[in-house]
Amino acid sequence: MDMPSAVALIPARAGSQRVPGKNVRELAGHPLIAYTIAAARLADVFEAIVVSTDSEEISAVSERYGAEVPGLRPEEMATSTSPDIEWLRHTLAELSSGGRNFEIFSILRATSPFRGPETIRRAFEQLVALGDKADSVRAVRPCREHPGKMWVVDGELMRPLLDQPDGVPYHSRQFASLPPVYVQDSSLEIAWARAVEDHDSIAGATVAPFLTEGVEGFSIDYPDDWRLAEELVASGEAELPPVAVASR
Repeated sequence: MDMPSAVALIPARAGSQRVPGKNVRELAGHPLIAYTIAAARLADVFEAIVVSTDSEEISAVSERYGAEVPGLRPEEMATSTSPDIEWLRHTLAELSSGGRNFEIFSILRATSPFRGPETIRRAFEQLVALGDKADSVRAVRPCREHPGKMWVVDGELMRPLLDQPDGVPYHSRQFASLPPVYVQDSSLEIAWARAVEDHDSIAGATVAPFLTEGVEGFSIDYPDDWRLAEELVASGEAELPPVAVASR
């Protein structure tokens, strides 16, 4: 069976507020984004690896490590509240204008350096095997802080985030008796193009879980995460994809 055509899309805007400059900050000798570019290349399922950024610096670094940047992302699509569908539509349209269309796209965020090529390949094969059953797969892991025990502060009082069942409410139950819940991590999303074309969405209408294992779903979102990433690499508990600099 012929494999569907696919593109890896790596979003990397310049304005991170929690970890400034993280996309090009060095981890173990290379810019953070280099590891996601390397993982996408080594997965051997993508016809193109494309970075969407609003930064000339990130663009230059991305191209140095083998990705392509088909123009900078417009500023209005690069704010801290910009939804992913905006830059994704823009990037796919840029590629399509050059006659390049793909059946599958993957969103691989630079903040997940331990999501390796095997992880990407496993998720890709899962989506292809599902066929029409799912528009996309999204990385998830078991939730350690159950939403049944979460609250919304409302003035001087608070109320449960979730509607509570009859009998013993979720917030007063032992964790083991709560219904299983999974939380998405930001390491990986892979979708058929129909998610955008038919639903104007990065996920589509039907989403299948892709269960990450170990540090696959680890994401650098806060300063403490960066320190932990350095510790995981130094201790050998986590492995980074081998990086190659593009030949000039």
